[in-house]
Amino acid sequence: MKAIYRISLALIGIGFAIFFFVTIGPPFFAQPDLIEAFKAGYVNPFSAGFATDAIACWFILFCWVVYEKLQKGVKHGWVALVLGFVPGVATGLAFYLLLRSYQTQA
Repeated sequence: MKAIYRISLALIGIGFAIFFFVTIGPPFFAQPDLIEAFKAGYVNPFSAGFATDAIACWFILFCWVVYEKLQKGVKHGWVALVLGFVPGVATGLAFYLLLRSYQTQA
């Protein structure tokens, strides 16, 4: 069961990363402006809701990573936080859950 869990996390995290770079990569490289890219997430109320949700999820992941670093000694959680920026929280969270599953087996 643990193998299915880990494989699922890896596939979802990698799948999102591929989708992200295929979808967002070409327009970003055509016009590499981080501020405009960020503002594009707020072009209407629906996209603003999804963008704000993703940002809030990153902050929740940040709290979790810091807490478990201090309480359980989970190492290298900072990598998940970087992945939470690019490609996104889906990949960062999947990575963190995989990392955590290997470090908290005992």
